[in-house]
Amino acid sequence: MDNENNQRRFESVYSNKVRAGKRRTYFFDVRQTKGDDYYLTLTESTKRFNDDGYERHKIFLYKEDFNRFIAGLTDAVDYVKTELMPDYDYDEYTRRHEEWEAARKLENEQKAAAVAEENSTTEEATSEAVAESTESAEDSEENTSVETEDDISW
Repeated sequence: MDNENNQRRFESVYSNKVRAGKRRTYFFDVRQTKGDDYYLTLTESTKRFNDDGYERHKIFLYKEDFNRFIAGLTDAVDYVKTELMPDYDYDEYTRRHEEWEAARKLENEQKAAAVAEENSTTEEATSEAVAESTESAEDSEENTSVETEDDISW
């Protein structure tokens, strides 16, 4: 029973994944406590350079801190955007990501179409082989004399 409660406690009630470049992904997970309360886990997952898995960093955010956290985050982001780097194009990476996603989708569609075409070609070849063998069997039946009861002399 304890294991079941622990399992339930660590399951996400809601999850949102944000890819940030080739090596970083952010996860926003809503989790449930034993007392049927909810909290957020913010996880940054970074692929290690030596391809030895991922590094993960977590922040646990509880409901009583939601408003202050959002206000602090918004304040810090706005400061960077307006005071430190007002001329920077913050939508650049969004456009790049959308282009990358579109290219990835197109590539997956092309692969699926190639597989479908290959399967279709294989099915056509199989159908042709079956048709040929059926025709051969019919031809051989026509050439084979079949005896009926009338043909058999006792």
